[in-house]
Amino acid sequence: MKTLVALVAMTLAFAAGTAQAATAQQNKMKECNASAGDKKGDERKAYMKECLSAKPADDAKPASNAKTAQQEKMKSCNKEAGEKGLKGAERKSFMSGCLKG
Repeated sequence: MKTLVALVAMTLAFAAGTAQAATAQQNKMKECNASAGDKKGDERKAYMKECLSAKPADDAKPASNAKTAQQEKMKSCNKEAGEKGLKGAERKSFMSGCLKG
């Protein structure tokens, strides 16, 4: 059972990370595109390449030890399922519903 909960947590963490990475890249693309302005041809291509490859500032990164909202939700749902004494399919069903909202 602990393995199942760990697997669900890892899957959700991976999915959340993938979604955030795509959003961050999309935002960066929008910013670079807007700042490129009226540049055309090779000049624009060179500018976009440099802008998109630039590393973000350190303060833009979230603290690595801070728990995400999803992790907090997982923790509270897991605690509630334990308090209710749920096991097996009942626990899985409860966790699914709880994590979805």
